[in-house]
Amino acid sequence: MNLANESKLDAYVEAFMEEHRIPGLSLAISRDGQIMYQKGFGVRDLDTREPVTPETLFGIASVTKSFTAVAIMQLVAAGKLSLDDPVKKYIPSFRPGGQADPEKIKIRHLLSHTSGVPPLLRREELTKLNDHLEYVGALAYEPLGEPGEYISYCNDMFLLLGAIIERVTGRLYRRYMTDQLLEPLEMHRSTFSLEEVVRLDDVSVPYVQRGDGNPVEKATWPTLGNYEVGGGIRSNVVDLMKYGQLFVNEGCYENKEIASAALLRTMWQPVHKVTRNAWYGYALKMTPDYEGVTLVEHGGGQPGVSSNFGFVPEKGLVVAVLSNLDNVPVRNVWLAAVNAAMGLPVEQKEPQEPTYEASKDELERLVGTYRSAEGGDLRIFLRDGNPVADVAGAEFELRVSAGDTLVFVQGEMPLRFFFKAERQAWAALLGLRMLVREKV
Repeated sequence: MNLANESKLDAYVEAFMEEHRIPGLSLAISRDGQIMYQKGFGVRDLDTREPVTPETLFGIASVTKSFTAVAIMQLVAAGKLSLDDPVKKYIPSFRPGGQADPEKIKIRHLLSHTSGVPPLLRREELTKLNDHLEYVGALAYEPLGEPGEYISYCNDMFLLLGAIIERVTGRLYRRYMTDQLLEPLEMHRSTFSLEEVVRLDDVSVPYVQRGDGNPVEKATWPTLGNYEVGGGIRSNVVDLMKYGQLFVNEGCYENKEIASAALLRTMWQPVHKVTRNAWYGYALKMTPDYEGVTLVEHGGGQPGVSSNFGFVPEKGLVVAVLSNLDNVPVRNVWLAAVNAAMGLPVEQKEPQEPTYEASKDELERLVGTYRSAEGGDLRIFLRDGNPVADVAGAEFELRVSAGDTLVFVQGEMPLRFFFKAERQAWAALLGLRMLVREKV
């Protein structure tokens, strides 16, 4: 990357941080395994004013999911399981709760968030996977649909991959992941353990912001419990460059094969469409044609964490961005870094959703309150004939791009609605979570 592009990227990041009041952020880019850019911005602690460095430790949140998927691919390569195996084959006591058929839910449905199980109430106090199986099995809910029919985040289903890893290997999930991935990749400043985080230096302080205009507040690291399977790694952008080598270097790190290149490629093959231009695979999202290349990525968010990691396989590019403030669209920084590395304008975005003139009747079909047990809360209403979204108490202007799709004007994020026999939409896909409409 030339100096002009680097300077433009620096300016973009600094303006982005000021706009979103982010205390600290770290960003790295590598090409063919060689780091071409790494930089820390802001501070890791607002009290001490210690600066962020490329090795500053942050949570990576749901970027962890791709690590778990790689571990599953390792076991597939070893002949110890198949993606088409039913979950029940490895967890005979598996009952997904509600009216879902446990025989139909397969490992690939867990990896792609297409099990049909909706987002469930989080139980972070549960630390044993067997306890989680009992919790899920006792729940009463209506499935979103048949496995494979709809996509929706369900962290309680994804964490079952950790239970499968434990049953197949006879080892604790965390220990298997450390021994088979973190250590071989020399990710020596990456860990699942909060006890280890406390002993390390150059660690970020997590911050949260409770509503626009309020000052950021210090938060504690979330303990997560069993949800560590999909969100428990704390890492840094330098270590994530090592991890990214697996995907752009045929499953190898420093000439050592860690995973099957062919199986890794299946992780970013399209399984379920999530927007007009993007698909979800196995713990990775892919945009198949961005300026002639493929964008492969995954983001994450927790209290005090916003993250985005990904790569461009055709260019050997790996990019990671980590920050210590939650609910921040750091994916914008990630794409800006990809653009800079490819010699494109830093501010360039994907093609926008089209404009659509909706009738009053079409808009009224979308009006309602949509929720999930995990805590998602969305209300769609009309103001002067125009659609507005209330998300957890904050209002957002919307525009229409299709009869079943609204778009957040700020950020251009699409919001897709689903219909069955009834007139009103029965569900909405907000990000990767399906929220079900409350019956009036």
